[in-house]
Amino acid sequence: MRNARALTVFFLAAFLAAGLTWKLAAQEKSNTAAPAKEDVGEKIGSVTTHIVTTPVTVTDRAGNIVNGLGPRDFRLTDNGKVQKIDQDVAVYPISMVIAVQANAEVEKMLPAIQKMGSAISAQILGDDGEAAVIEFDHRIQTLSDFSSDPDKLSAALKKIKSGSSSSRLNDATIESVNLLKRRPDSRRKILLLIAESRDNGSELKAREVLSAAEFAGVVIYAIDISKFVASVTAPPSANRSVLDNRPPGAVYSQGPGGGIQTPTTISQNNMGNWAPVIKDIYDMAKGIFIPPPLEVYTNYSGGRQYTYKTTRELDRAVSDLGEELHSQYLLTYVPDKAVQSEAGYHNIVVQVLRPDMKIRARDGYYWAGDGKAPEKKK
Repeated sequence: MRNARALTVFFLAAFLAAGLTWKLAAQEKSNTAAPAKEDVGEKIGSVTTHIVTTPVTVTDRAGNIVNGLGPRDFRLTDNGKVQKIDQDVAVYPISMVIAVQANAEVEKMLPAIQKMGSAISAQILGDDGEAAVIEFDHRIQTLSDFSSDPDKLSAALKKIKSGSSSSRLNDATIESVNLLKRRPDSRRKILLLIAESRDNGSELKAREVLSAAEFAGVVIYAIDISKFVASVTAPPSANRSVLDNRPPGAVYSQGPGGGIQTPTTISQNNMGNWAPVIKDIYDMAKGIFIPPPLEVYTNYSGGRQYTYKTTRELDRAVSDLGEELHSQYLLTYVPDKAVQSEAGYHNIVVQVLRPDMKIRARDGYYWAGDGKAPEKKK
C-alpha cells in the first residue's frame, strides 16, 4: 500500500514537472518569436515617397497628337529647378464629372448634349472609366453619382432640363471638384464643363475654385457654349425682364449692396484678387483683359477649351477630348530636397526637346503648408 502511494506521488510529481517544462518552453518560444515578427515588419513595411505626376499633351504644328516620346524627350523644372523625370506607363482609369449649364438661355442647345452619353462612354471613359453628372442654373443638382454603366450616364444626361436665367458656373465647378477629390488617387480626375464662359450668380470666386481644383489634382476641360448662338435661340424671357433695357447676354445679378453691376464690378466680383494664388493672371493681357472663368480653369489646370456652336462641333469636341486623354504622357518625378523644402505653390514648366512641337500641361501644384508633397505608397 505504501509502495502504491509512493508510486502515485512519483507520477504526479513527474506530470507537474513536465507541465512546468512545457509552459516554460512555450513562454520562451513566445518571447523569441516577437522580435522576429518586428524584424519582418521593419524589412517589408511600406515606404512612403513623395511623387508628383503631371499629364502632358504634345501636338505638332497642325495640332495633331504626337505619340512615341520618352522621358529623354522632355525637360521639367519645379520652381526653376530641373528634376529627374520618369514616364508612368501604368493605366489610370478616368473619373469624370460632367457639369452642364441648364438654364433658360441655353435651352435650345441642350437636346444635343442630352444625346452625348454613348459617345462619352465609348470615346472618353472606356471600360474602366466612371462618370457623374451635374446640372446647374441657380441650383446645382447631381443627376447621377459615379457609375461605369453607360446606360446610367445616358439616362442622367437625358434628365437635363432648362431652368432659370442664372448660371452658377463657379459654384458648380467647386461642387464637381469636391466630388472628384473623394475618388481614389489611383484614378485620373477630370472635370468636363459644358457651359457658357461667364458666371451669373455664384457665391465663390474663380480664384477659390481654381485653388481647390489644384489641391485635388483635377484637370478641367470645357466645351464653351457659344454666347451668340445661345442668345439668339433663347426665349425672350431668358434674356431680359419687362423693365430691363440691357442688351441680350448681359449679366442680370445685382452688385454688392444691391447696386447694378458694371463690367468692372462684375470682373472684380467673379475673379477676385489673384495675387496670393497661383500668379498674376492679369499679365496675360497686361492688366487690360481679365479672362473668363472657363479660360482660367482650363489654362491653369492643364486642360483645354472647345467650342460648341453646332452639333458637329460638339461631337468633334468629345472625340478630340477622348483622343487627348488616352494619348497623354504621365510624367512623374520625386522632387529633390531643395524643392521639398519649399512649401506653397510650385510652378511646373515642361518642355519637349523636339522641334516644331507644342506642349500642354498644368502650370503647377500646391505643396501642403507642412512641407509635404502629395504622397504615394509603393
